[in-house]
This record gives sequence, structure tokens and C-alpha cells, in this order.
Amino acid sequence: MRIIAGTLGGRLLKTIEGEGYRPAMGRTREALFSMLEARGLVWGESRVLDLFAGSGSLAFEALSRGARIAHLVESAAPAMRCLTENVHALGLVEQCRLFKEDVLRFLKKPPAETFDLLFIDPPYGRDLLAPSLRLLLERGWLSPGAFITAEVEKEARLTIPQQYILEADRLLGRTRICIWTAA
Repeated sequence: MRIIAGTLGGRLLKTIEGEGYRPAMGRTREALFSMLEARGLVWGESRVLDLFAGSGSLAFEALSRGARIAHLVESAAPAMRCLTENVHALGLVEQCRLFKEDVLRFLKKPPAETFDLLFIDPPYGRDLLAPSLRLLLERGWLSPGAFITAEVEKEARLTIPQQYILEADRLLGRTRICIWTAA
């Protein structure tokens, strides 16, 4: 898999293979990033939080396009090894912070800073999106005007806290991409 655009465009990313891993493919990432840019996201001002980070393709794409920093949260050891290798290979050690922790446990902590762009790509069929969205609001993880994105299975039934305003809901094959802002 390659980074699509920006200063790291064309660079290869290591990915994770196995059950439960679905790196965001180029077409999906391109659609998501186009939707964010169309809604006025300013890359150079963005602080990114990537939950269920996997190989980190979403955070690395954001950094390539100019995001300032990225915090990536992942609980699986193989994915964490992959993330660490990608951070070093891409020369992003100063811009990335990796957290090997369960996402819901991580979000229960008070944040040291808020984030402008949040990627949530939970494992399919585990109903982790709604609790993640609730904790982001309850614990104060969101900057004013933050964009919250989710990549879920096409048929997922979403229970979204009413404080979120739906900006986009698109189907790409078997994947559903949603973007919200917080009221």
C-alpha cells in the first residue's frame, strides 16, 4: 500500500495481514480525504487522533498532507510492530506518538490535548463505534470544529450521540464512510 498524496506521496506502507485487519485502501482513503478537504479541513493546523490504527495508513496520509501531529492508538502487538516500523521508515518519529492500549480504556483518560481530526476504524461486528463517540465527547477529546470520521461495514446500524452532526455518509463497496462534526 502507498501513501497517495503530499510530501510522502508514493511511499510504501507496511500493512497487517490476518483476520480483523483491513487497511484503508487507496480508493477509500482518497474518497475520505477529498470529502474532508471539501468541508474545509486545514491540514497544517490539524492534530490527528487515529483510533484502532492498524497500519496507520489514515494518520500517515494526514501527516503527508501537512497535519502537525498524530497520536495512533492500537492494542494488537502485531499492528503495533507494524506502526513502529512505518513511523521509522517514513521519518515521522517527531510527529507521531504511539499508544499500545485498548481504545475505550485510552479514551476514558483525560486528554493532554484536543484533536481536530479523528479517525475511527473499529473491527467489524464489535459495536465499538458508539462507545468511542460517546467517550470522545464526555472526556473532551475534540477541538472546536473537529472532524470525526468512521469506516464501518456497509450494513452497520449506527447509534450516534445527538451532539454529532452528520456531514457525509458514503458507501464504497462493502465499506461505509461517515464524517461528523460536534455541535
